[in-house]
Amino acid sequence: MKKAYVIGTCDTKFSELAYVKELIEQAGVEAVLVDVGIFKHENPVDIPNHVVAACHPKNPGFLSGVEDRGFAVTAMSEALGVFLPARDDLGGVIGLGGSGGTALVTSAMRNLPIGIPKLMVSTVASGNVAPYVGPNDIAMVYSVTDIAGLNRISSRVLGNAAHAMAGMIRSTVPEVREDRPVVGMTMFGVTTPCVTQARSLLEKDFDCIVFHATGTGGQSMEKLVDSGMMKKIMDITLTEICDLHMGGVMSAGEDRIGAVIRAGIPYVASVGALDMVNFGAMDTVPEKYRHRNLYVHNSQVTLMRTTPDENRAMGEWIGERLNRCEGEVRFLIPTKGVSMIDAPGKPFYDPVADECLFEAIEKTVRQTGRRKVFRLPYHINDPEFAQALVDSFREIAG
Repeated sequence: MKKAYVIGTCDTKFSELAYVKELIEQAGVEAVLVDVGIFKHENPVDIPNHVVAACHPKNPGFLSGVEDRGFAVTAMSEALGVFLPARDDLGGVIGLGGSGGTALVTSAMRNLPIGIPKLMVSTVASGNVAPYVGPNDIAMVYSVTDIAGLNRISSRVLGNAAHAMAGMIRSTVPEVREDRPVVGMTMFGVTTPCVTQARSLLEKDFDCIVFHATGTGGQSMEKLVDSGMMKKIMDITLTEICDLHMGGVMSAGEDRIGAVIRAGIPYVASVGALDMVNFGAMDTVPEKYRHRNLYVHNSQVTLMRTTPDENRAMGEWIGERLNRCEGEVRFLIPTKGVSMIDAPGKPFYDPVADECLFEAIEKTVRQTGRRKVFRLPYHINDPEFAQALVDSFREIAG
């Protein structure tokens, strides 16, 4: 059985870290206490901070004479990011920390493969954890109290986290034997019928892995492309690009489609949910957008209809990205609507705005024998459009 790595700043949180290590070992899993603090202390640890620091690729001696705490913490995070993947006995990682410790440990966790247990007990876990988790399988546990001593609350929260880590390492996950090639797909609630239909048509021959286009969803898919684990993509839902351009809350960043460009893999895509920008509750919508066509999806999500000018800009951006793709590309345009609420009688129905998007894509893309754009007289959720996507995918992906 591999070991649980218990990580934190032992100069300030030793008692809590030692408590977690003790409970993990009582549960039958060997634990290793790793110190990532930057100051000297006399607390007994298994791997001292200078051993971790020595893994820094450029400045292994940064702990000597620490004057700038921020610099040292950043350097320790970089060193830990090299140290952890090199451990051949690592079965899982559990970290404890406030905002600084959380940033330090989770940054290194993100260097580990998906599937290795990663659990962070943090004082900031009840807020926006996207910067800490990113497109990775890191479980965040809110500490409730500050991680500053053991009391009736902290001991229970830390104990539950310790037992969870022990259970994840001790319990074997059944191996999934899969011979079908993997295809990544993107979906949003308003494109679900399309993606579900396409998946049902492909799943006999392909292992279809669907990603929710929430920003981190797109990042997760492309991270798997960069890792080589995913070599075929059906990118039906590009709504994250709306949020990138208009400041919504579900942007996947400027590198959207970047992994596809770098890998040169077969790529079938469409304009799913490019009619909407995502914000939080209505009172979080920026003032400059309050006069726009807004739709309350639920109490925590407000959607904003994109305008003709915004669609034109996005179409040009998408087209330029497609021009950089060297692999086979098929981009399909459903002329009767791009989402469930972009249809006659629905709140985001706007053929003029859609046409600006379609024209911009067609005018920008340099079509070749390997890079093609097609218009089809369907709504994105029509079964015929899903069939067309699958036909194009089979044509270029086998």
